[in-house]
Amino acid sequence: MFIEIDFNSDEAIYMQLRNQIILGIATSRFQEGDMLPSVRQLADSIGINMHTVNKAYTVLKQEGYVKVDRRKGAMIALDIDKMRALEEIRRELQVTLAKASCKNISGEEVHALIDEIYEDYGKGMDY
Repeated sequence: MFIEIDFNSDEAIYMQLRNQIILGIATSRFQEGDMLPSVRQLADSIGINMHTVNKAYTVLKQEGYVKVDRRKGAMIALDIDKMRALEEIRRELQVTLAKASCKNISGEEVHALIDEIYEDYGKGMDY
């Protein structure tokens, strides 16, 4: 598993790990049913504390990206409720779009950026 952690970033390591796994799902590096490395294996391979990996896996489980079985470990399981996911994205986008507005970034520029990023996930926008 290829995970890239920036130890100089202000973002918490467990959030970087969470985000890397979500990006892996979106780009099809990880598929439904794929097993993630054990907490110990991933911590050792990245060089971080096991509690940090455990926290990332817990957040991913709470958000509906993985299922955790004490015997089998963590597995990609996308059972996110779409309405809940849309509301969460709405909250996150409100702040991001407010930042864009403060920097005089137009709606057209935002849409172009979204299209560009979304293409990386192999899905076209249908709006």
